[in-house]
Amino acid sequence: MASLVPPPVTPKPAEKVDYMNLPCPIPYEEIHREALMSLKPEVFEGFRFDFNKGLNQNFSLSHSVFMGPTEVPSQDPKTVIKVPTSHYEFGANFIDPKLMLIGRVLTDGRVNARLKCDLSENLTLKGNAQLTNEQHMSHGMATFDYKGRDFRSQFQLGNGTLLGASYIQSLTPHLSMGGEVFWAGQARKSGLGYAARYNNDKMVATAQVASTGMVALSYVQKLSEKVSLATDFMYNYMSRDVTASFGYDYILRQCRLRGKIDSNGCTSAYLEERLNMGLNFILSAELDHMKKDYKFGFGLTVGE
Repeated sequence: MASLVPPPVTPKPAEKVDYMNLPCPIPYEEIHREALMSLKPEVFEGFRFDFNKGLNQNFSLSHSVFMGPTEVPSQDPKTVIKVPTSHYEFGANFIDPKLMLIGRVLTDGRVNARLKCDLSENLTLKGNAQLTNEQHMSHGMATFDYKGRDFRSQFQLGNGTLLGASYIQSLTPHLSMGGEVFWAGQARKSGLGYAARYNNDKMVATAQVASTGMVALSYVQKLSEKVSLATDFMYNYMSRDVTASFGYDYILRQCRLRGKIDSNGCTSAYLEERLNMGLNFILSAELDHMKKDYKFGFGLTVGE
């Protein structure tokens, strides 16, 4: 009879947290990045062809051709007006361990540029700019990102007297909280925001509130290394707009499938299939039942 009695269960000792050695959190502006991977696929309409050619270890060129309609604003938000367009884009990339330069030139006259430079081990300078032929449509922004031992802070400076600052701090190995402040001098608007993020090996949960009226909640569940589910809830307490969406991200051996459906009746999916080494086939689809707008796109990507 004594052999049938199970041995007593010894409780596991509680894991001690070293609050003097907490991990560095991700930047404040990227707290929703896992949810955005599933809920914001790069849907497009028409045909797209991308060709990437590496010239050496650090320098590469890219060529992109797009043919498809472009939406133009209309007085009725439920009415979609599309104009057939096409453009060619030439790009140059320089990537070094401490310096990244990316430039794009389009046939309509737009020039896009991005910069990332590590000024020191903890301080990084990021910049992006867009130049256009349209008056007052060009813009640029510089961001200084300081990475501390268990915190991260950013300072942003943009044209139009745009100033912004954010700070995020790790409180436990899995929980981080922070806030932001911005001032747009040209529009004479200012705002505050607060955010919290909890993550572990299986899930990521975030919450963000801003004085502009926006409340954003997101949750990502990692079912396995290749499958994750995501959902978010967006609420603007000034305009009373509410949107909820559910998405998925599924990585197969030769392809990656992402998609979502939201409370406005919009369903989208994005498939990237690897046909061969350096050759990818892309399918994109979106159905907006409220606006009666249907998009379908396909493309090819050659080169890594």
